[in-house]
Amino acid sequence: MQSSPAITSVRVRRADMSDLDDLLALEQRAFDGDRMSRDQYRRHLDSDSAQILLASAGQHAFFGSVVLFFRKRSSVARVYSLATRPEARGQGIGAALLEAAVTAARRRGCRVLRLEVRTDNAAAIALYKRLGYRRIGSYGQYYQDGADAWRYELALGAPGTQGRTAHR
Repeated sequence: MQSSPAITSVRVRRADMSDLDDLLALEQRAFDGDRMSRDQYRRHLDSDSAQILLASAGQHAFFGSVVLFFRKRSSVARVYSLATRPEARGQGIGAALLEAAVTAARRRGCRVLRLEVRTDNAAAIALYKRLGYRRIGSYGQYYQDGADAWRYELALGAPGTQGRTAHR
C-alpha cells in the first residue's frame, strides 16, 4: 500500500452551497452505505440547526468534512457524520475536524458533543478515545447494513474552558 505524504497544516472552514458537488463526491468515496443525499446536504447547508465544516491543506481540495447538528434549547451537539478521503486517513484530518466541531459546539453554548460509530470501525474508535470521548451507549442494528453502533460523548466543560481534547 502506498502511503500519502504527511499533511502538515490543516485548515478548517465552513462549507457553503458551492461545495455541494465536492461533498457528494467525498460521501461516495468515504462510505459504502448510509450516505447523505444531495437534498440532505442542501438542507443542512441552509439550516440554522446544522453546520458542515471542511478540512483542507494548502491549495488542494478538501480532505474531509464533519456534519454537526444542534437543537434549540439543548446543550448537546451531535456529530452526525465525519468523513475523510481514504488517502488522507491517519494524517490528522479527523482530529482537526473534531477540534473545529468542539469549537463550533462551544460557540453555540453546548456542553456535550455526541456521536455514533460503527463497532467495527477501530480507527475511528481509537481517534475518539485519544481525543477524550467516552463510550456511553450502544445500538443494535443501527446502520443500514445492520451493523451495530456505539455512542460516544465528550464533555466540553463551561464555555471558555479548554475541555478535554487530548491533543492540545
